[in-house]
Amino acid sequence: MPQKPQAAAPARIAVIGGGAIGGYTAALAQWAGLDVTLCVRSPLESLSVESGGTVRPAAVRIVTDPAQVAPVDWVLLTTKAQDTPGAEGWLRRLCGRDTAVAVLQNGIGLEERVAPLVPRGTRILPTVVYISAERTAPGRILHHVASELHVPEGPLADRFAAVLDGSGLRVHRVADFTTAAWRKLFTNLAANPITALLQQRIGILADPEMAALTRDLLREAAVVARAEGADIGEADITRTLELYATAPPDGGSSMLYDRLAGRPLEHEFLTGAVVRAGERHGIATPLNRMLLTLLRAVDHELRREGTHGRRDVRA
Repeated sequence: MPQKPQAAAPARIAVIGGGAIGGYTAALAQWAGLDVTLCVRSPLESLSVESGGTVRPAAVRIVTDPAQVAPVDWVLLTTKAQDTPGAEGWLRRLCGRDTAVAVLQNGIGLEERVAPLVPRGTRILPTVVYISAERTAPGRILHHVASELHVPEGPLADRFAAVLDGSGLRVHRVADFTTAAWRKLFTNLAANPITALLQQRIGILADPEMAALTRDLLREAAVVARAEGADIGEADITRTLELYATAPPDGGSSMLYDRLAGRPLEHEFLTGAVVRAGERHGIATPLNRMLLTLLRAVDHELRREGTHGRRDVRA
């Protein structure tokens, strides 16, 4: 009798980072039947995600030592941008000849950020993330809204979409990734600094004066974005303001969650990216520079107090 063809083994996925994005993407990939390893610094007893009022566990393999892993098909790098250098040990162990790395981080210049940390020739897929989630406790993720990943179109993007097909993580392939990256940066440029500095939720952006400040911040950044080659205009500013207006008022931002948990902030890769790009093009950015100065002061105090990793709370 002819033998039945054996089913292909599930794709091997390693997710670096056990925060909100890492935990959420690892869970969805595992639920879709993929072979998922979650790489974290501190041990986790388990992983679960709450979404729509339902809590569901994810049977991922959780490891804390790069010596415990071997090359995989895909690496999803989900650490905060400022923690990227600390992922080098994981990346060196996880990247083999056929491995691709998807960088699920905030900011711009994702390929350049990661390229020095992976073996030469490793394919890198910069990824814009539209997922609102927070880590309420180690291994406990609360998903608020959205599950979209935007990547530059091409064969690697097609392969990425095929791997995640059916996971609930929707992969969108875009022709102009520079514009896509700046549009995502826009969603963070006002919400992250303002909520973190005020230690308030997204609802604060509905205040008319706060909305006016937000528009001015984004208009300032739009000039920089166009100088960087992004097709960003008034419609993008309006779209961002509408996004803030329709977001759940009790939702937060990743920078707010980091401040509440006593973790270092991501300001240098968000607001700082705008200020530095403005400097390169001779464009003044007084509003964003002011926010950057304030955020640096907050971050300095967090580091001085040595609160990194001391607490992890939900506001």
